[in-house]
This record gives sequence, C-alpha cells and structure tokens, in this order.
Amino acid sequence: MTSVEEPARPGERIRDAARTRAEILDVATQEFARAGFDGARVDEIAARTRTTKRMIYYYFGSKEQLFTAVLERAYGVIREAEQQLDVDHLDPVAAIRRLAELTFDHHERHPDFIRLVSIENIHGAEHIAASEELARMGSPALAVIRRILTAGQESGLFTADVDAVDLHAMISAFCFFRVSNRHTFGALFGRDLVAPAQREHYRAMLGDMVIAYLTAERSAD
Repeated sequence: MTSVEEPARPGERIRDAARTRAEILDVATQEFARAGFDGARVDEIAARTRTTKRMIYYYFGSKEQLFTAVLERAYGVIREAEQQLDVDHLDPVAAIRRLAELTFDHHERHPDFIRLVSIENIHGAEHIAASEELARMGSPALAVIRRILTAGQESGLFTADVDAVDLHAMISAFCFFRVSNRHTFGALFGRDLVAPAQREHYRAMLGDMVIAYLTAERSAD
C-alpha cells in the first residue's frame, strides 16, 4: 500500500517560509558585504542556500529589494539593542558612557554592518531612502540621548548645550571608523585599531572623549 504524504499544515508552511527567508538573508548579507551591491550575484546566493533564484525573487521581488531587506535587518539589530538599553537608573555620566559602549560593542561584533553601510553610502543611500520600514524605525538612541542630556544639564553635570543628533554622530563616527578603516589605518600607521589587546583602551577612550565634550567649559561668544 502506497502511503500518501500529508500536505504541510499552515503553521508549518509559515515556519518553513520564515526559515527560508532568514537563510536567504543570512547568505545575502555575507554576499553583499563581500562583493558590494553591484558585484553580488543572486545566483551565488541561491547556490549557497536551499532554494533557487526564482524563489529568492518570489520572497523579495528583485535584487534591489533583497539588498534593502538586508539593510533593514542589519539596522534592526542595532535599533533593537538601543530600545532594550536601560540606563534610567544610572547617573548621566555613566549613562552616556554606557550608550557609547553599546555602539562600540555592536560595531565591533558586526563588521558586515559596517561594510553594508559603506556600500549604501556609495549608492547615495538610495535603498534606505526608499524603505518605509527604515523611515519608521528611526533611532531609539536619539530618544535615550535626549533624556540623558536633559538629566545631565538639569543636574549641572553637563555644561554643554549639545544636540542629540550631533552627539550620536560623534559616537558613531569613532565606532564606525575603528572597524571600517582598520586596514588602511594599520597600513599607514602600523596600528590595528581592533587588536584585542587595545580593545578596552579604545572603549574607555570613546567614553572619555564624549564625557569631556559634555563637561567642557565653553567660552562665551
């Protein structure tokens, strides 16, 4: 007697689709980070996953939309970490240091994120600009920074009247440069910015730099 295989239940199909989509995004992240948007090949992504090029287009529509989905997920990781950051119990100095360390740790652990952002900048942020999800996502870090800045200024710990976006850029710039430029910086100056032996030095240096900026006396114009 020939057995008849039962069709997958709706819940199982949803789980399988989610698993397949996640696997495609995993491999696509690696491929785009390695080869850039122009150099990445959907055929290569399909070959490295348990799917086909046709299936990738079924899930994502196009290579452009696949890259956008990769960016959305990559930014989603740091945004989720920012949302989960609890610094309300800390004094403003400790709180801003903790926020800076969060960005430092994330960028170090996710070098593909750094490469993807660099690639998107080469393309003029056209994929990010077209993404409704990224527009909605915003940056939870800005809300945290604003709360910390307000608390620091009200307590008299912070002497500077600082814009949250400017401070976010300052923190991100150091953390991003350390990973994105490690090879050129090392070739020019003989120092590996991500060497394990120097990690705590640079992590503390970032916090010290931010706090020094926030607590520096400003001369009146």
